Amino acid sequence: MKHLFESAAIGKLQLRNRAVRSATWEGMADEKGVPTRELNRLMADLAGNEIGLVITGHSYVSPEGKAGPGQMGVHEDALLSGLGQMAEAVHQAGGAIVLQLAHGGVNALDSGAAIGPSAVTTPFGKSCRAMTHHDISSIVTAFGAAAVRAKNSGFDGVQIHAAHGYLLSEFLSPYYNKREDQYGGCIENRARIVLEVFTAVRCAVGADYPVLIKLNSDDFLENGLCVEEMLVVAAMLQQSGVDAIELSGGTIYEPGRYGTVRQGKIAPEDEGYYQAAARLYKEQIKVPLILVGGLRSYEVVQKLLADGAADFISLSRPLIREPDLVKRWSGVDHSPAYCSSCNGCYVPILTGKGLYCPIVKG
Repeated sequence: MKHLFESAAIGKLQLRNRAVRSATWEGMADEKGVPTRELNRLMADLAGNEIGLVITGHSYVSPEGKAGPGQMGVHEDALLSGLGQMAEAVHQAGGAIVLQLAHGGVNALDSGAAIGPSAVTTPFGKSCRAMTHHDISSIVTAFGAAAVRAKNSGFDGVQIHAAHGYLLSEFLSPYYNKREDQYGGCIENRARIVLEVFTAVRCAVGADYPVLIKLNSDDFLENGLCVEEMLVVAAMLQQSGVDAIELSGGTIYEPGRYGTVRQGKIAPEDEGYYQAAARLYKEQIKVPLILVGGLRSYEVVQKLLADGAADFISLSRPLIREPDLVKRWSGVDHSPAYCSSCNGCYVPILTGKGLYCPIVKG
């Protein structure tokens, strides 16, 4: 029976507990994608507050894949020194850190350079051109090169971002992927680039370096990726040797009831948005599962672990409000996270002030 505060491993990486900080957009890198001192301090603070594994915000692997201002980059060797300072800060705080590798796809900051599996226009008016086979090959190579930079910078592993409607998620989703070649159609074809990216990353960093991936359990879009197809992709990744899968859901295209970042106070009985999909996953897939989404109560977290519905618990917004939440739970105070899921933390990011909870900071 698993417990939040027991040591556990992802691949060869030994972690002090099963608590994970899930990736988000901090908006705190400089214009070149270099993490600032403030961003490094945020990561070190999480590690110092007993988070077992810190996953960085999504970091773009090539220039046209940048999805927002202040986003971290991992697209060129000039970033190695700055990235290394982040990894070192977390290690000095006693923690472990994984760098998330991402590409914005149609959600690129520069709409004129945006690429995706098919030419689409999102409900927010973002458009992209369909990728050629040369584009696909270049992106696969870019993910592999970015993983090497992460390893050389001292990160303990990498996570491939294939969720939330960014590029790799777009390929997986028939809602956005209308291709008629070997990268479109059946789920095995739509997952082809994801497997190619994983293989490129694995070959670049070696067999012993932890490689994780983040997948949607369900897009919650009509004709989007569904749970049954997610399980097919997870089985393919398992066969390829992925070290852990983080299960999330929704897309940034549909920010409503089933969007990636749902808004509104969460009742205990509604916590764990994707736990039904997680339980199906655990029946079929042996790869360690990191579960994120609407988790606010210590009792719910412990039950999910004890029941075997997840191997690790991942938190994002609660740790913006309370960086010391896991440390608090490790003591006698097991009251729920203070985060009210108001999404107020997006306001300072969008105004260039970086990631923080306005309720706490005033």
